[in-house]
Amino acid sequence: MVHQQRSAARLSPSSDTEDMAGTADAADMARTLAPRLAYFAGVARTEHVTRAAQEMQVPQSTLSRAMVRLEQDLGVDLFARHGRTVSLTPAGRTFLASVERALGEIERGADEVRADADAATGKVAFGFLHTMGAETVPGLIHAFRADHPRVRFSLVQNYGEAMLERLRAGELDLCLTSPVPDAPDLVARRLDEQKLRLVVPADHRLAARRRVRLAEAADETFVTLEPGYGLRRITDDLCKEAGFRPRIAFEGEEAETLRGLVAAGLGVALLPPPAVARPGVVELTVTAPRAAREIGVAWLDGHPDTPPVAAFKKFLLSRRGNLLPD
Repeated sequence: MVHQQRSAARLSPSSDTEDMAGTADAADMARTLAPRLAYFAGVARTEHVTRAAQEMQVPQSTLSRAMVRLEQDLGVDLFARHGRTVSLTPAGRTFLASVERALGEIERGADEVRADADAATGKVAFGFLHTMGAETVPGLIHAFRADHPRVRFSLVQNYGEAMLERLRAGELDLCLTSPVPDAPDLVARRLDEQKLRLVVPADHRLAARRRVRLAEAADETFVTLEPGYGLRRITDDLCKEAGFRPRIAFEGEEAETLRGLVAAGLGVALLPPPAVARPGVVELTVTAPRAAREIGVAWLDGHPDTPPVAAFKKFLLSRRGNLLPD
């Protein structure tokens, strides 16, 4: 058979009896061609429709019709037919190279998602607050891997609202956040509570104290996290409860940076305890109002868990009241 360009490409529906005339955009073309690509590759590899049908365990008539429809859809002849055997036309060889690359990508993608879901060696996409990255999260993962030594983690540090957005987008399986979210599309469980301290410079007028009422800092300049961070919202709420609105001098994205600003005498801050004590600051217990933040785990409601995600979720829930290091 001499290869020839067909006059117009036609998209064939799944039915064997009807053709849909006219051209289609790339997305429609891809959806139409995709189910037939493996069939085409099988026939191209064997150069024999009967043998290909036997290897792929499909009726020969189904395979023959699929190849005819594929050629109709593309508007070119892919095969030259010689009795029971076939050979690729130049167009068929060109198309085969792309089909083999596409099928290879699909196979690699399938292998990757199966590997990520494997109970023993799968992957958990886990998000957490910056303030939990130095000590809490490494300790949790270390404890979890005592029983699940080969489970892998994709770790994301961010502020709470950004993590919830990634959770909704399917980029995270679980996240540790504060405050504990209350949203109809999420499931959240309170795991622990972390006390907040008023951090002041070492030469501050309150530095000799061990405890302080937050109202005593009403005239101070504060350094805080940026709006949108859970800790910033908690700071604003606690100051309001203490009867004042904080005067903000600096806004940052990371708690230890704020401690550095405090050590430099640029303000005071409400922060969770540090993983390692920082020189140049004094951390005071706040007696009133009660200064603490709840830490919880959240996940997307109705989202099915892979075995490794289910195991890590169960582990986190088992740490209620014992999530944070002493």
